[in-house]
Amino acid sequence: MDIGINEQDRHDIAHGLSRLLADTYTLYLKTHNFHWNVTGPMFNTLHLMFETQYNELSLAVDLIAERIRALGHFAPGSYADYAKLTAIAEANGVPKAEEMLAQLVDGHEILCRTARSIFPLAERASDEPTADLLTQRLQVHEKTAWMLRSMLDK
Repeated sequence: MDIGINEQDRHDIAHGLSRLLADTYTLYLKTHNFHWNVTGPMFNTLHLMFETQYNELSLAVDLIAERIRALGHFAPGSYADYAKLTAIAEANGVPKAEEMLAQLVDGHEILCRTARSIFPLAERASDEPTADLLTQRLQVHEKTAWMLRSMLDK
């Protein structure tokens, strides 16, 4: 494979993207869970908002996995793989709506940090497609974290 990025750099970037994929999938699953199980006075608002968010995350996992494949590596695709790679904690039980919001803020902020940690690898290898993907993901996660944080009034 000769796309202008050496094997070691492709490996390092793919590993970073695998962590981003695991974080994204874990947050997708958590958001979908909260969509199903939210209760309380903000039910309709949160139910619809969580649906919008998990749909966006669902599309993102495909983009991230396909970038890993374009770099010549296999994308992780099992719960066991994701559990090893993710920095996002699973939800225990069914938290109250405000705790759901707080956990999702935390998840989006973790995704921001994960994405940022991959930038130096992409920049070193002049991997503009990965840098572009990371920029797009950061825009989504920073905005979503802000919106969720605003609902907590913190």
